[in-house]
Amino acid sequence: MPADSSSLVVAAVGLSVFALVVVVALAVRVGRLIRTYDALVVGDENASFVTAVGRQTRTGERLRADVAQLRDELVAVRGELSGAVRHVAVVRYDAFGDMGGLLSFSVALLDDAADGLVLSSINARSETRTYVKGVQAGTSEQTLSPEEREAIDQATGPRTGVRTSPAAAAPRPRTA
Repeated sequence: MPADSSSLVVAAVGLSVFALVVVVALAVRVGRLIRTYDALVVGDENASFVTAVGRQTRTGERLRADVAQLRDELVAVRGELSGAVRHVAVVRYDAFGDMGGLLSFSVALLDDAADGLVLSSINARSETRTYVKGVQAGTSEQTLSPEEREAIDQATGPRTGVRTSPAAAAPRPRTA
């Protein structure tokens, strides 16, 4: 019988260890549930679980409505911005062989549909002339100079900004 009592002791210790592991695991899960519940009822610790879930549901519904309203406003703003001048490019060049410093320029001011204008300023020693040409869909009814065409191409391209083109920087004879 002594062997049987030692077997029972070992079995009892084994069951006790197993029960202790189960209790620790359950305590960890209960702790997580308490932290989750505390986060759910933040601001009103006396609220029931149903009240807290209802409040969170209403908050979620308000957020969904706000997101839907913001989406509608974003569509409206994008529609308004499509007609705004958003694509700008400047090409600087020397219009005359005796001038330096890239003082002449052509600037394209276009919207998303490539409509707008191209403005050119030709600087000579004694005078400056300025020309404006309308642009629709990236083209103009008036003949465009190579610099004006380049400004439009840069404005409608992937990058915009001030650039000095090697081709445009070369002096070209013009009449002033």
